[in-house]
Amino acid sequence: MCLEELVNVILLEDMEVECKSRLNREDTLGWLKTIAGFSNAQGGCLYIGVEDKTNKLIGFDRIEADNERNYFNNIINEHIVPRPNLSISFLPYKVREKERFIIQIHVKESRIKPVLCKYKGVPSIFIRRDGFTNGASYEEIIDMSVKSKNTQYDIQFSDQLYDPANFTTLQAFYAQNNQGKELPEKALRSMGFFNEEGYLANGALLFSDTYDGKKTSVQCSVFSGFSKGSNRIVTVNRFEGNLMDSVHYMLEFVEQRMNHTMIKEENHRKNIDAFPSRALFEAVINAIAHRNYYLDGTQIQVDLFRDRLEISSPGSFYQGEQLAKTYDLSSIISKRRNELIASVLVLCNAMEAAGTGFDKIMLEYRDANRKHRPYIFSSSDDFTIVLPDLTYSEGIVDDATPRLSFVPVENGTRYDQKVLEFCFYRTHKISEIAKFLGISDSTYFRKNVIGNLERQNYLIGSKLGRAKYFRTNPEMVALE
Repeated sequence: MCLEELVNVILLEDMEVECKSRLNREDTLGWLKTIAGFSNAQGGCLYIGVEDKTNKLIGFDRIEADNERNYFNNIINEHIVPRPNLSISFLPYKVREKERFIIQIHVKESRIKPVLCKYKGVPSIFIRRDGFTNGASYEEIIDMSVKSKNTQYDIQFSDQLYDPANFTTLQAFYAQNNQGKELPEKALRSMGFFNEEGYLANGALLFSDTYDGKKTSVQCSVFSGFSKGSNRIVTVNRFEGNLMDSVHYMLEFVEQRMNHTMIKEENHRKNIDAFPSRALFEAVINAIAHRNYYLDGTQIQVDLFRDRLEISSPGSFYQGEQLAKTYDLSSIISKRRNELIASVLVLCNAMEAAGTGFDKIMLEYRDANRKHRPYIFSSSDDFTIVLPDLTYSEGIVDDATPRLSFVPVENGTRYDQKVLEFCFYRTHKISEIAKFLGISDSTYFRKNVIGNLERQNYLIGSKLGRAKYFRTNPEMVALE
């Protein structure tokens, strides 16, 4: 008998479900982190007495089930803080007229985050993502704390006073987008740009002429080919300044370097820019508006490739799901991470209150073919908008995995074929490869799979900043 028959729904180990035949007394961390991970994510269910690969019921008799529940409660109380919001129930079934029980533990998302797992005196923070429980990233920990307090960075007040003479760049930007009108100070005050005592909000500081912090850092790069790591970096420029200057810098960087072409129509010639100006503007503004300004040491990344432009902003979608590659931009509902910054941009007519920026990007690409469709994706650390180069006739290079043949790898694994195919057209980080395979980014995987392929020259590794990327060595494989 399987679990699906007992609970009457189809269950697989995924984001919200995990099964254990028994609680491991020798490795309590293995299941403790699952409970903590559920609490720090969106909650989930742990079934005990169920084989984890097949969902086959193993179960307990009544006394065993009671003992297992008591053991679970004792270990949770000892190692997880604050105690997760969970409920425990016994699910009965019969085998040859004998009553058996499955333990169902329903864990709710914690209101107080992050939930810590203390093991051998070391506190750790875990989170459930993509069907696995792993250590939370810096971005995820910050997000947990912020959501727990329900406080956005930009609306908190600083110790600096408002002086209109220090916002000439913002005033000029407003006039440029509002037929030369003056920026209304009353509107700024009503949206919380500064309070009754005249103190500026954190978000307002980022618009000041003299802002010289790192919250607004931007890095713009040009790559000679189709991916990072596998091709020469032509240009890397960095910029720090106020938000309006950041917008101008990113726009000028791309506009000065992008390609242009011309096509003949019936009665005239039509000029085509690699990236439509309105789509480029909307992508840049979106990155500014939804950036996670709590994260220090990060930057908006503008990467210009041979076939596309990628604009990545620190922080996943605010209070939203991580997204795989998504072409239907109009279906994405983006919640505001920075209420004040977004309000200022709306006031300046740089973005709309209804949040239709993605729709405008799609409109600019409405006549493009299938290989020139813009798309968006996000991870736990950032979100990225991709604009295809309209002057590159082949469109975005197809990254579908090819079929390869090669001499079997010495001490190889069952993952070798898929890894080499996945990394043939594009370079990838180990975490991306593990996600593609649907397995954990474990030490074993790094050493015995990726490390073995690299040692034997099937994979070529290269570093970009702190990250290491891998590509398949074309001399070791052949396309079928």
